[in-house]
Amino acid sequence: MKKMYVSNAEESSRLFKSNFLEFFSKVHFIVPFIIFAPAICYFIYIGIGQSPLNMLFAFGLGLFVWTIIEYVMHRFVFHFHPSSPVGKRLHYIFHGVHHAFPKDRLRLVLPPLMSIPLASFFFFLFSSFTESPLFNPFFAGFLFGYLCYDMLHYAIHHVNFKGKLWNILKTNHLKHHYVDDTKGFGVSSTMWDQVAKSGFTKRKLNVNVKESSIAE
Repeated sequence: MKKMYVSNAEESSRLFKSNFLEFFSKVHFIVPFIIFAPAICYFIYIGIGQSPLNMLFAFGLGLFVWTIIEYVMHRFVFHFHPSSPVGKRLHYIFHGVHHAFPKDRLRLVLPPLMSIPLASFFFFLFSSFTESPLFNPFFAGFLFGYLCYDMLHYAIHHVNFKGKLWNILKTNHLKHHYVDDTKGFGVSSTMWDQVAKSGFTKRKLNVNVKESSIAE
């Protein structure tokens, strides 16, 4: 199997010479929860007053929209390979380092310096299309999808759960890292990989992949 990573060590190489920038490039996995769980509760709270069924539908729609954004960003943004030196450097900082050091615990979730501006961008983008009060539970669902993505991504690399669905998600993502990074872009769901035919075949997906068994 072609080696698609630099090391399985739990600490990657430095990204910046500046200690200040280096500090903010590393994030404990609980940080997204601390930031976005209150935001999710806030948007649900200010959405109260609408029909519970409508709120549930809007929340679910936001969650569904997140799955699309997750797939599109991972496939077409994070895996866009620029040709310029500056572009290559930015690509490595944003996503390449994770593929080079897939088990680095502090570079598995998006730093707040990335996640907060992205969340703000999508807030203003989506809100520009509607003034409906159901936007609030919709955006709560969207943020919930993002939070699930970050937590699942960390867990896939560092937690061993049991269950058929978990095994599918974990195997799919580890295949993306260790077998073919042009497939398997879904992290919290494989749905859009199936729709876009960018997933692994069932036969290939069943191949047992364990990070601990891959040589450094």
